[in-house]
Amino acid sequence: MAEFGVSIEGFTPAAAVAAQARAAEAGGARRLWIASHLYLRDPVALAAAALGATDRLEVALMAISPYAVHPVHAAMAAATLDELHPGRVVLSLGVGAPGDLAAAGIAAPRPARTLEEALDVCRALLAGGAVEHRGEAFRLSGRALVNGGRRVPIVLAATGPEMLALAGRRADGVVLSGAVSAAHARSCLDRVRAAAPGRAPARCGLVYARLGPPGPALRRTLGFILRGAHHAANLAAAGTELDQEALRAAHAAGDLAAVERLVPPEAAAAHAATGTEEAVRARLAEYRAAGLDHIVLAGLETPADVARTLAAAGAGGR
Repeated sequence: MAEFGVSIEGFTPAAAVAAQARAAEAGGARRLWIASHLYLRDPVALAAAALGATDRLEVALMAISPYAVHPVHAAMAAATLDELHPGRVVLSLGVGAPGDLAAAGIAAPRPARTLEEALDVCRALLAGGAVEHRGEAFRLSGRALVNGGRRVPIVLAATGPEMLALAGRRADGVVLSGAVSAAHARSCLDRVRAAAPGRAPARCGLVYARLGPPGPALRRTLGFILRGAHHAANLAAAGTELDQEALRAAHAAGDLAAVERLVPPEAAAAHAATGTEEAVRARLAEYRAAGLDHIVLAGLETPADVARTLAAAGAGGR
């Protein structure tokens, strides 16, 4: 059986995170994935609140961009959280949203090489001891973390071929982005396995979930994600026809009504788990069959949503 996690975005009010975390733990989730987006709430502070409010729940920082946060600082954050809550912290690295980086004036050259170097730096620092690194993106000269020697898994956020292969070769796991169809998830995980046949990194993926029909809020969220050109293969794998150019124009204009029209319910349903409890379980089973061993339920707005959806998914609670 797949295990379950729950994700929260930086839109979640900081004061609400503890209740979300407690609901996730009580509902049987193993891990809370806290998104890291520029201009939203700080994921490290939210992680500290979630860890402090629970007893067993793991927390993943998802996904820290080495372009916005130096790997030394990312390792410091993960090590300090793990010092306070040993064995309950996961560090996820990813390039970051291009639009967010651009809005902060941050360039993102050589993404695959930069992510690989960031992974090496973080892993070496977390392991303990002085780290010497002379790379294209980062240079470290023999310094060590004061609280190194931590066993913190490092997971790469990936959907593109190069990043999927890197996760397969080097990372402790991969996490696929939300709105990936089950068919495309299978294709992505095949790339992870093919990159290093002898390795078995954890296979995680975000799945937007909702008991009931895919309403306007979910369709707007999926439209925001699926407008990206890099989702063309994802759409094709699911047999979904969306006008990505029109979606990009609608978002640029702030026309949310147009976004909802451009993502009809049947298209949204192909990229999420929605409907009755039986329909949600059936769709999640498709993601398990595609190869996910850790399904991260996304788009759950309240503790009650978390509890109901975990129960419907069959996570089992205490």
